[in-house]
Amino acid sequence: MSSLVTLTTDFGDASPYVAVMKGVILSLNPSARLVDLSHHIPPQDIRHADYYLGTAIPFFPKGTVHVAVIDPGVGSDRHPLLIEAGGRFLVGPDNGVFTRAVKALGKPVRVRRLSEPRFWRPTVSDTFHGRDVFAPVAAHLSLGTDPAQMGPVVGEMVELKTCSAVCWGSRRAGEVQFVDEFGNLITNIPAAQLKSHALRVSVGGAETLAARWVRTYSDAAQGEVVSLASSDGFVEVAVVNGSAASRLGAGVGSAVELHCG
Repeated sequence: MSSLVTLTTDFGDASPYVAVMKGVILSLNPSARLVDLSHHIPPQDIRHADYYLGTAIPFFPKGTVHVAVIDPGVGSDRHPLLIEAGGRFLVGPDNGVFTRAVKALGKPVRVRRLSEPRFWRPTVSDTFHGRDVFAPVAAHLSLGTDPAQMGPVVGEMVELKTCSAVCWGSRRAGEVQFVDEFGNLITNIPAAQLKSHALRVSVGGAETLAARWVRTYSDAAQGEVVSLASSDGFVEVAVVNGSAASRLGAGVGSAVELHCG
């Protein structure tokens, strides 16, 4: 069992919440190796967190325990989960935050409902399961505790609904699935689907505009709208040294239509 534990939250840096979770983990396993993936997920933005985790988690070694606390339903009837997938352990709320990660890691997948308070803190707050449930569970897993002791296997987990890209003729249609810090629009259209690379693009139903295909941003002039293959294999719409999100008035969920050739 690896002692590596990653933490992803929407807590930011100004609050003590992340430090508290780390203290709980290290009190149970002083040898745990803690890695902060991000604590700047937009507040309550499960879809953003899902994309982030689905992209990052597969690059960590087997045995890693991944804790995600983006949990607007904390204290409600949503369940705390432990998911075993691809040799990794995913700990967090049953709200869809691990949808992409589970798909990326592949089968076998085993979903457990955390139901054994002996692996939690003695007192559980209604509003901070990250500290009182998820952090101690992660610590016990990093010590080699058998996941079967932590709760029963359940048949399913909440999955976020996704829109599939479609194609007809020389056109491809999909949506923006992620906007990075540079304002680049990562669509859900696989770059490998494109038969040709001379593109025009419409985002959010706006007027179609030129967005020629480039290998990298430096192949175009500053301010030019371009299309390229993102690092994870999807069509990306970008503005060189600018923000496509601002320029095109687009965000997650905006419709995208590509005209190829």
